Amino acid sequence: MANSRRHYGVCLLMILSLSLPDFATGVDLSFGDVTEVLKFSREVVTDVLESYHLIKPKRPSDSENEFPFIKMMEKRLMNHIGQVSRMIEAFEGRMEHRNELLIDAVLDKMPEREMLEKSMHDLWKYLGQVENSYQNFLRYAKAPEKYEQFTLEDFARNSVSSSLNALPDVLKMIHRLVVPPNWDKDIFHRSILTLLARNMKEASTQICNNQQSPQQLLYNLYSTIALTEIKGYTMMQFSWTILKLYNIGNFTEEMEQLKQQYAIRTSETLRAVKTAMVFAPREIWKCDPAKHRMDVTYTELKQVFQGYLVNEVDMNPQSTCKENCVYYSYSKVYGCYQNQFCATQKRCNGKLINCQYVDSDMWVCPSEKSSTRRYEYIEYENGQMYGQKGTCSRGTTKVDSWWRWLFWHCSYCMCFCDDHNSSSDRYFNLRDVISDIDNNKVVTGVQMKKENQIIHIQIQEGTLLPRGAIDAQSVSWKKIDNYTIIDPEVRAGIDYHTIMWEKRAVDLDDLDAPQDHLLTGLRFRVIGAHLNLEIRMTPFNFTSGTLFKEMSVWHSYDTTDASELYDLDGETYVAKKRTEVKLNKPDVSTRSQVQSIPDSHTNQYIQFGPTDLEKDAGQSTIPFIDTQRVEPKPPVPISGAGIFHKGRGGYGGFLSLKLITYNFEPQLRAELPSTPPVIAMSNDVDAM
Repeated sequence: MANSRRHYGVCLLMILSLSLPDFATGVDLSFGDVTEVLKFSREVVTDVLESYHLIKPKRPSDSENEFPFIKMMEKRLMNHIGQVSRMIEAFEGRMEHRNELLIDAVLDKMPEREMLEKSMHDLWKYLGQVENSYQNFLRYAKAPEKYEQFTLEDFARNSVSSSLNALPDVLKMIHRLVVPPNWDKDIFHRSILTLLARNMKEASTQICNNQQSPQQLLYNLYSTIALTEIKGYTMMQFSWTILKLYNIGNFTEEMEQLKQQYAIRTSETLRAVKTAMVFAPREIWKCDPAKHRMDVTYTELKQVFQGYLVNEVDMNPQSTCKENCVYYSYSKVYGCYQNQFCATQKRCNGKLINCQYVDSDMWVCPSEKSSTRRYEYIEYENGQMYGQKGTCSRGTTKVDSWWRWLFWHCSYCMCFCDDHNSSSDRYFNLRDVISDIDNNKVVTGVQMKKENQIIHIQIQEGTLLPRGAIDAQSVSWKKIDNYTIIDPEVRAGIDYHTIMWEKRAVDLDDLDAPQDHLLTGLRFRVIGAHLNLEIRMTPFNFTSGTLFKEMSVWHSYDTTDASELYDLDGETYVAKKRTEVKLNKPDVSTRSQVQSIPDSHTNQYIQFGPTDLEKDAGQSTIPFIDTQRVEPKPPVPISGAGIFHKGRGGYGGFLSLKLITYNFEPQLRAELPSTPPVIAMSNDVDAM
């Protein structure tokens, strides 16, 4: 009995044995390595088939000495017993968490929810059934001597049974979800992969924080399905082989059909995922965090545009009160008449804009001296409230307008101050931010960050490898070019841009490189009065992973908010102009109780400005700046980037960056790699 079990164990070892030294030592399921998945599946199918042809049924009269071939193979096979399972586990570890994200972050937001829920429920049920069988298979393989022939034979029969819910039937049901039957005229467009992709596109404004683009998530689901098929067919091949060993039949034709079916299904599944990937978005962006943290998850332009109380007497060099507040649409502070309220608040050192009259008298709650705000709230005598009334730590100050010579009313006006002082954070870096292209590095992550009152784009970079892979060990964040605006030879308009009332617009664009290019840099530039994003594109060789640095170019959209005329074949055309994203009565961005969602698109712009007077007394400059890191995990090549606005109605929202992952769909091949010829049966083996 011991010898018999030993032979069964050797047979199990032969089914699991694969000579894959190169692949086994470097398994890395990167986004573009579908060829590795196919290579893995091919070797599982064909190598086990080769082992099958070397198996000779055991005869009752045979002894251990009459099986020299098995004896000779045992040591080599023992060395490979865990190889297939370890490789599958390596793939599984990369897939498990990503599939959970796919379900949690995507399925709950689908328009075709009912149909997708049923399909996804069925899919996970079938995947679970195969996984349960596979775990039994691994137990038999790791300790075959513990099990009786009956147990192994029963497992083998169930694994190749034509009954409903047996392993072959479950694999067919999985395949039908991915590739519907031929009678469905729209086969690949009815695939669960395509349905997911289409609906992910519709729900893309809510899919964030996954650290993978919807296209990556889709590919990971495909990889899980492909890996499940590998497990299923491995178990079926084992089962035919063990049944042959027990002299129950020859099963040569069954094995050949199994091989053909596997090749067809693999090819069809890959075609289905290619179709689906066309629909799936490739953008990665960040949701609002659970808790906003200043200079960690966001930052803001401080003391740039603020509501400011000023009397008319101080808004003209003659110190007169002959006009009204609206007259002063553009002015400045000329003095502080008789050291009244003006002497108790921070002076506006810049321009006064869009002044208006609210009421003559008011109570002002001044902010703490250390605060970047001037007021917490202003309560007018007529009941009008600017800001949020609450406790006032410094106590309220009564501010009254007055009459001069019975004819002129010296009114207090509410203006917007475009301040200019040493504490004002209002600068954007204009210097190039590029990856170390000399060492074949590309951009793999991005964030905005404030240093020395300047908003910078910071990049993460990693070494590009063949077939679109990124060396994870090489990935790091590049240091910011840390300078100040008062450093020698630092020039306004060249090194940095200053946000001011006349130049406060930011263009909102998605910039994507052509198929054979990757992102190797970003920078801001100024077009007219607009801050505009540019990306640096570098062509590369997909097979070798080599960048062609000398062919790098900068790319952007040059459209402004003004109509542009151009001549084409004697005809005058008007270029499409940008539209403004307008914020309606915006409150402080971080006061929103719901998650921000993208509400802008390419060829728009947004202007920095003060918060709403009624909600915040106009004390903050919005939108805020999202400083969260946008980085795919695992790292993948990036083909583009974008700058956009996300927010909710009634709030200032955030100016944010996004990344566009490289489109691997054209690189996928929809045919199974050719298989090597089956090992010929030698005379020595036949004689055994």
